[in-house]
Amino acid sequence: MEILASLADSLIRGQADEASLLTTRGIKEGLEPLEVLNKGLIAGMDVVGQKFRDGELYVPDVLVAARAMRAGMDILRPLFAKGDVRPVGKVILGTVQGDLHDIGKNLVGIMLEGAGFQVIDMGTDVAPEKFISAVRDHQPRVLGMSALLTVTMMGMKTVLDAMDSQGLRKGVVALVGGAPVTQRFADEIGADGYAHDAVSAVSKVKELLKAGR
Repeated sequence: MEILASLADSLIRGQADEASLLTTRGIKEGLEPLEVLNKGLIAGMDVVGQKFRDGELYVPDVLVAARAMRAGMDILRPLFAKGDVRPVGKVILGTVQGDLHDIGKNLVGIMLEGAGFQVIDMGTDVAPEKFISAVRDHQPRVLGMSALLTVTMMGMKTVLDAMDSQGLRKGVVALVGGAPVTQRFADEIGADGYAHDAVSAVSKVKELLKAGR
């Protein structure tokens, strides 16, 4: 449908006002909120993610696209709350204790929201006990941790070990990333997956959830 294609295009071009207007128009014309989300907003963010991966778009482009997506979501969210539409799953994100870097984490959050996940962003310098408390309270399907400093990387293991000891790992996919993090490190600390950028993080999360991890 033309309106959904236009909505997707408004995200790709980072036009928040246009995204809001088109979302409202779609609902007024009788489209289902879930259809607007999947075929308009998420479809647009899928293209943004692909162009980002291919080097056609850059971080500022993704940020303005995310702003456009959120403008549309502001219209849809109250409608979802009234019905039975649920997000794909909850994701808790945070940068580990002692580390204040957040650009990569924020991009991961944006891309996951664009893929239909509910993202609970814990911010930066997140203590292990705060991660544990969030997992216990929100019962997410995914826990994502990032680190940019080698001296803070082991904070990820501290969180995972605490989750294991408290019986909180079952049903929760643990994903790690950040400049110094590697697949080998992820394996060593017992993480379920590793992603080197925002686009691959979304792909990895979907892959792991589909595999029943």
